[in-house]
Amino acid sequence: MDLITSAVVAAIAHGAPGNAPEAVASHYQRLKLAIARFDSAAAILAAIAALEAEPANTQLQLALSAALSTAKVPEDMETLFAAQGLLDALRPPAALPPTAPAPADKSAVVSNYAVVKVYFATDRQRDVGKPPAQRFSGERNIMGGNGPLSYGSCDISIPRDHRMGQLESPSLWRLEFRDDPAKHVVVLSADVQDSDNFFAALKTQIRASAGKSAFIFVHGYNVSFEDAARRTGQMAYDLGFDGAPVFYSWPSRGEVASYTIDENNIEWSTPHLTAFLGDFLASTEAAQVYLVGHSMGSRGLARAVADLLAAQPQLAQKITEIILSAPDIDAAIFKHDIAPKLAGARNPVTLYASSQDLALAASKAVHGYARAGDSGAGMLIVAGVETIDATGVDTSFMKHSYFAEKRSALSDMFYLIRNHARADQRFLEPVDTAAGRYWTFKP
Repeated sequence: MDLITSAVVAAIAHGAPGNAPEAVASHYQRLKLAIARFDSAAAILAAIAALEAEPANTQLQLALSAALSTAKVPEDMETLFAAQGLLDALRPPAALPPTAPAPADKSAVVSNYAVVKVYFATDRQRDVGKPPAQRFSGERNIMGGNGPLSYGSCDISIPRDHRMGQLESPSLWRLEFRDDPAKHVVVLSADVQDSDNFFAALKTQIRASAGKSAFIFVHGYNVSFEDAARRTGQMAYDLGFDGAPVFYSWPSRGEVASYTIDENNIEWSTPHLTAFLGDFLASTEAAQVYLVGHSMGSRGLARAVADLLAAQPQLAQKITEIILSAPDIDAAIFKHDIAPKLAGARNPVTLYASSQDLALAASKAVHGYARAGDSGAGMLIVAGVETIDATGVDTSFMKHSYFAEKRSALSDMFYLIRNHARADQRFLEPVDTAAGRYWTFKP
């Protein structure tokens, strides 16, 4: 049963539409209003009405699910969030321990934009006195008195008319010459903390979330600290993530021409990332931890998790999901050396690949060998990895950010993260080959 049908069935079981608690009735009505935007709304709402009359009828439940699928409603993030909000309203609030501090303010609304708080760890060199977005450079932090890592948090603005999956920025075509939080995703602040205060703040926010959850995002090649922070805020907002959003920012130069420098820097950063993951898992009491690596960042993340699984397998079992998007890793090395080490992970690894990824094509030209993020004839199919062909779902110039740039990929991650749904439980189609099975997005 899909998320929307599940929400409708659960709400009816709790008295919707006429006898439900006020909060449930309100979210139930909001879900119906979201569905009403579709051309096939009349048929879907009729299926809901039939289910209200016979809530235990499984055939009617299947009919509703089929009507939603035909109209492609489950691909619409607004409707998904309305359904998730309804399920959250039906769920009893989690009690905090009596001694727990007050929950951190994760997101606030400021007139025409929202503010999302994200946390960071970075081994970039700190530039004291620079504006928040430029507080950390593309150089390695080799002079840190307390080690290479700095910790802190950023406030990220999300405009009220934000489009799902977009990273709104100033545009010369629109005669926009400076950041405007009402129009753009902007780093409003970047505050540095010592490690004790950093982990204490994280622990507080994780405790306050319904699932005691967090995600850690490791960005890829050609990404500045500013854009890593902005992307993390956008992902947390678009996924409606209830826990603590965290990003690890390694010293990418943020320049297209600096590929080989970035490649050296992710190797230099990997031991620091491994140590941070170990500290995070041991210190925060998170029960649900989602790791998301993109591009070259997947290279560091995959190796860090493999090392952690080998050295501290019980600690590594706190990792709920490992998501590698467009991983810029040698395909043969990933298949034979890395993937077997990830076999001890709590769940299968999810790998998004594409045959139209220009950055990976350039990487293949540099290295002479296929990358793990390639699809097409070189699609990587490995035991313990659910490979998803994301070809055709990206609209970005480099075809390299489809994990966060396109609604269908975000929708798939929504189901993966929010419902713990495996590939065969999401809106994907299986493709069986001689090498095994992979998945594609439904047309």
